[in-house]
Amino acid sequence: MKVLGLDSSGLVAGVALIQDDVLIAEYTTDYKKTHSQTLLPMLDELRRMVDLDLKSIDLIAVAAGPGSFTGLRIGSATAKGLGLALDIPLAAVPTVDALAYNLYGCEQLICPMMDARRGQVYTGIYTFVNGEMQVIQEQCAISVEELAGRLKEECKKYGKKVVLLGDGVPVYREKVQEILQGQCEFAPASCNRQRAACVAVLGQSLAAAGKTVSSDDFAPEYLRMSQAERERMEADEAHRELMKAGITK
Repeated sequence: MKVLGLDSSGLVAGVALIQDDVLIAEYTTDYKKTHSQTLLPMLDELRRMVDLDLKSIDLIAVAAGPGSFTGLRIGSATAKGLGLALDIPLAAVPTVDALAYNLYGCEQLICPMMDARRGQVYTGIYTFVNGEMQVIQEQCAISVEELAGRLKEECKKYGKKVVLLGDGVPVYREKVQEILQGQCEFAPASCNRQRAACVAVLGQSLAAAGKTVSSDDFAPEYLRMSQAERERMEADEAHRELMKAGITK
């Protein structure tokens, strides 16, 4: 099976091509450009470098969220467009699961942290048992304090330290260290950000389990409302309160 992996869920943009157990090509960038500027040019460069006929692709695996609302929409539109044009299925890979997969085989607990702003992170807790990734806490959006408290409990329960990775680490590193008190370690630069190759590998596993979707049915998983939606809801609530007070109609 030939799988194209796409990830634009966070600060990193990445495309990768795998065939069975071989990573044929991967292109990753984490720079001051929007994913609308980078994702398709990266895909085109990968295609040219390995003489890829897009019609030979069997599956498109895409980081389906959570993550940046704009980034997810760009990745989603790219995956849906390609899937529709090539008439092939999509595999919706949970973003946090794919990030944890960077540390395949790690004996410690694994906790990705993506900065979700407003004091929250997109996160989950994982470990590997006999080469299989086990999900201890499914991906969610929670406060850093709540996460750190939960990690402290899980470290005690499993008798292991936790390895942290993701773009939320530099933002909340000191706070997490203070709460965990020596029970945490941090992944190095070589494996602490999203990789499209991990998305492709997990997408291949989903396809083997029959868990694919059509381009029409695919939708990102945001986990929480966007800032615009929150502001609209807050404005509506304020308006209702004013109406109750008879201040406005």
